[in-house]
Amino acid sequence: MPKQKTHSGAKKRFKVTGSGKLMKQRAGMRHNLEVKASKRKRRLNAEQVLSKGDAQQAKRMLGL
Repeated sequence: MPKQKTHSGAKKRFKVTGSGKLMKQRAGMRHNLEVKASKRKRRLNAEQVLSKGDAQQAKRMLGL
């Protein structure tokens, strides 16, 4: 049986940590940054761990 292909969109969006957790970038840092407070931009700039349900779906797309 042939190998499954990794979902191209998922591999660009998620990063796997050493312990196996999936990280994602927070939304809201692409445009209109002038109107956002520095505190908010710093918070949005940090990566976030995927929730349990989302992580299961993302792992399936990544072939993990």
